[in-house]
Amino acid sequence: MSDAQTPYRRTVLIAPDSFKGSLTSVQVARALADGWARGRPDDEVLLCPLADGGEGTLAAIETAGGWERQTATVSDPLEREISARWLRSVEGSRAVVEMAQASGLSRVAPGERDPIAATSIGTGQLIAAAIDAGVRHVTLGIGGSATTDGGFGLLHALLADDRDLSGIDLEVACDVSNPLLGPTGAAATYGPQKGATPDDVATLDKRNEAWADVLEAREGRRERDTPGAGAAGGVGFALLSIQDRFRSFALRPGVELLMDETGFDSKLERADLVITGEGRIDAQTAYGKTALGVAKRAQTAGVPCIAVGGGVDVDGIEALAAVGAIAVPVVERPQSVDEAMSAGIDPLVRCGERLARLTSLW
Repeated sequence: MSDAQTPYRRTVLIAPDSFKGSLTSVQVARALADGWARGRPDDEVLLCPLADGGEGTLAAIETAGGWERQTATVSDPLEREISARWLRSVEGSRAVVEMAQASGLSRVAPGERDPIAATSIGTGQLIAAAIDAGVRHVTLGIGGSATTDGGFGLLHALLADDRDLSGIDLEVACDVSNPLLGPTGAAATYGPQKGATPDDVATLDKRNEAWADVLEAREGRRERDTPGAGAAGGVGFALLSIQDRFRSFALRPGVELLMDETGFDSKLERADLVITGEGRIDAQTAYGKTALGVAKRAQTAGVPCIAVGGGVDVDGIEALAAVGAIAVPVVERPQSVDEAMSAGIDPLVRCGERLARLTSLW
């Protein structure tokens, strides 16, 4: 923990995830910072917006600096032509690709969702565009997908024309540990939120099993049961299966990878307090979500941590308490989820101010 310059001045690190469906992590961080400045204007506030590898990954990493926006024409989940963004480092050797940009659920309107037809080909095209532009290190976030194709589409695009991957380092940000198949697999666990009926889930699981037989035989690796194989509808499995084609390969928890990419630890060294947060702090928080990842690093560094949530329940409170963090709700009155999501940044600004005034008591 850093030494305060005076007994009353602190350095505060604000490192939230997005409030999904409502505000980006950049917006959340700035709103909390604005509120904090109202309550403690003399404090130094450091911003480090984060993500878990899903939607918002590009925005969080871009904010850290040293990146340039690029675009590529790719296919969306229903194979319609779209323009998708990726990031290239200013020196040109590194890229960040977000699966949600090309193959995300947000790319498909609720009435259009077709879990059987949805393909990850656009993500493969996006990675290929980065590699063909001369990039040699790719960070890929695979959250928020609309697909359950076992990564078939991605590999079809990435390996087209016998593309050489032997000089490529690939790091994959993955926030789940599901296997590819079965009751905790890609189709059963995540298919319903992508529009899959019970019959669709059975069809998708059977199709992915057949695909796994083919790919594992071809690549000589059995990865269907590897934790994370079920991520992004099986994209985790596809990339695990071809990992020997890359110069190096890693499947890492999304929040850890994002903290590394955004220089979180160097900011943490200066901090007297960390504020993190996400849209909902609940039982899922215990399974590697951003707030827990931040709280763990803060605990290791001996820095107090507060986590704010659009919604907070007992399971989430207990998960964070186990690593020394305190969960605080943003909401100010009983309201529906839709009301909370439509409230904008103002409740977060007020929450930031309340926290600042509260910490002035010690």
